[in-house]
Amino acid sequence: MDTGINKRTALVAGSTSGLGLAVARALAAEGASVVLSGRRGDVADAEAARLPSAVGVQVDLTRPDAATALVTAARDAFGEVDILVLNAGGPPPGPAATLTPDAARAAVETLLVRQIELVSQVLPGMRQRGWGRIVAIGSSGVQQPLTNLALSNLGRASLAAYLKTLSREVAADGVTVNMVLPGRIDTDRVSALDRAQAERESADVDDVRARSQAAIPAGRYGRPEEFASVVTFLCGTPAGYVTGEQIRCDGGLVGSY
Repeated sequence: MDTGINKRTALVAGSTSGLGLAVARALAAEGASVVLSGRRGDVADAEAARLPSAVGVQVDLTRPDAATALVTAARDAFGEVDILVLNAGGPPPGPAATLTPDAARAAVETLLVRQIELVSQVLPGMRQRGWGRIVAIGSSGVQQPLTNLALSNLGRASLAAYLKTLSREVAADGVTVNMVLPGRIDTDRVSALDRAQAERESADVDDVRARSQAAIPAGRYGRPEEFASVVTFLCGTPAGYVTGEQIRCDGGLVGSY
């Protein structure tokens, strides 16, 4: 399938590791010029050097001026942004019963406010040109809140509501807005969550992982490349009639439709 994104400019937030990096690599393989970003500037530069047309940008998306700096760097490198992939690291695990207002505010700042700032920087140009793709890397917790991940559930569900509302407003301008919800994908983040659960239960991490895999109909964790393929499709021209959707990539983990 020709995704139609050759020579398009793609900005991928949080793309020095995990799902963000997998998406950046997949978009680059389709011919897009990719802007990788993250707190570790040396890693962003090194990963960008491995791709045919890419640059790395050091940025901390918890900072108020980060969105403007990141989009400015992308424009300086490749021109206007055609594809925006929203992504932010998961906040610390923890239950809802002990959630503090300060922790909730911090999670919303990172998972919602900074993402809105990125969208506001690139959306006017997308609408003017009559083409754009906004895809957020979410979580299955948006549809089925995850135990002990109250902050993530809160912030990502808020982002999902914003994106759904936005999608209806910009669809006629050729801009699609979607969210891809990973289940248990084999990343460092998921490994860290498994270790944290093992520590809470005084259990062996291999046993925790085995139980987690047994709860997935596919019987395994997903590969980052599988998730990235879904995102890449939504970023392409063939997906031009898909907008306002939450698409799960979870091996059947979530029980509802």
